[in-house]
Amino acid sequence: MEIIKFISIAIIMFLLTIFISCEQLIEVDVPNNQIPSGNVFENVQTADAALAGLYAGMRDKSPVSGDKSGALLGTYTDDLDFYATANPNGVFDLYRNQHIATNNDVYSYWSDAYQQIYLANSIIEGVEQSSSLLAADKNRIKGEALLMRSVIFFYLWQVFGDIPYPTTTSYKVNQSLTKNPAVEVASKLVQDVNTTVSLLNDEYRNQERIYPNRKVAQLMLAKIYMLQKRWAEAEPILKSIVQSPLYQFQNDIKAVFTKSGRHILWQLKPKPGFPTLESMAYYFAGAAPSTYALSPDLISSFSAADLRKQNWTVPVTVAQNTWYRADKYKNRNNDTTEYSIVFRLEEVYLLLAEALTQQNKISEALPYINAIRQRSGLLPLTGSITKTILLSEILLENRKEFFTEMGHRFLDLKRLDHLSDLVAVKPNWKEYHRVWPIPQQDLLLNPNLNPQNSGY
Repeated sequence: MEIIKFISIAIIMFLLTIFISCEQLIEVDVPNNQIPSGNVFENVQTADAALAGLYAGMRDKSPVSGDKSGALLGTYTDDLDFYATANPNGVFDLYRNQHIATNNDVYSYWSDAYQQIYLANSIIEGVEQSSSLLAADKNRIKGEALLMRSVIFFYLWQVFGDIPYPTTTSYKVNQSLTKNPAVEVASKLVQDVNTTVSLLNDEYRNQERIYPNRKVAQLMLAKIYMLQKRWAEAEPILKSIVQSPLYQFQNDIKAVFTKSGRHILWQLKPKPGFPTLESMAYYFAGAAPSTYALSPDLISSFSAADLRKQNWTVPVTVAQNTWYRADKYKNRNNDTTEYSIVFRLEEVYLLLAEALTQQNKISEALPYINAIRQRSGLLPLTGSITKTILLSEILLENRKEFFTEMGHRFLDLKRLDHLSDLVAVKPNWKEYHRVWPIPQQDLLLNPNLNPQNSGY
């Protein structure tokens, strides 16, 4: 099974030390070629080096990489148009909803995710087997690695449906894994994230919030509950985040993507010397777009008064044709002011508004959606609104707030059972497109992953 390769822990740690030495995430003395496997998790510095390598992988090659989920899932739905027509069997086919099980970008999404899961599992196993790490360090390192694994599984679950759920580095186990039904994946995720909640603390271990805390784990738990329609259980979790003194709503639309905001729950630090992946992925100027541009359907969803359209999008006109680019992350050089935000308080507000609305608590829900609307220069919604209309407004606010961020549009449409709405702007959309195909390459290597997802 190619997605889970048997790699020695010594080689993994060698690669991680390359990450660390290049990016100065942590100072640690290492041998020239490897760290002996027996020593990796006997020292908190080398254990943290392994964990730092996992965060580098999350930033560069995972479903929450700034140029991965936001671009692929935004193109797959209706937030982005894709102009690289010479991209067969890749993003262009995803954009046209004509992808197949051999699509290269589908395979990359899948295989990159499972590589990070393998690394997370190696860290979890190493910490559990360590005889010298302090209990507090064990809890922190295991909790963060388990949370990273859960974030990746969350995306794989939503994008592919039934998926394998490896929790070991054992090649003998992983080469013959079967798929877990989506309902079982959800159950496993709840169990894992609850464990993470018990292991982590609320305090951030870095003031820049580049390492997640317990509140990030609680948000993940609430997101899973919302997908399971367990709104009454999600509500108190979301309220505990909103009420935490750690966070403060960002009222300045121009400061939302500045790294120092107290509305940020978790963000990923760019490579030294580079800007965020988002600032590069969506940029074009002076010429027609060659890859991504915001779709006319998305642009038309904004009113002229919406400050998000004014501050987060830029029109580019060439020969009387106008396209819009995403302009949330504005620094495109050596960046020290913007990091890639994975979770921010606005998501908590809109999820809480949704959870309350689903329970017919309309008056309680309105302040949370209205906070975002009013910050955006829009009038507040009034108490006379119906449940159905309010849910539609919450979906719309999610779209205008989170376009090009971490695949939000796909996840929101799916959670609210609105994916079929895409047929209005994407003629090739089919019901079975709710999930992507399992890559054929892995089905051939491990027949236990059959059957293929319906429609492919």
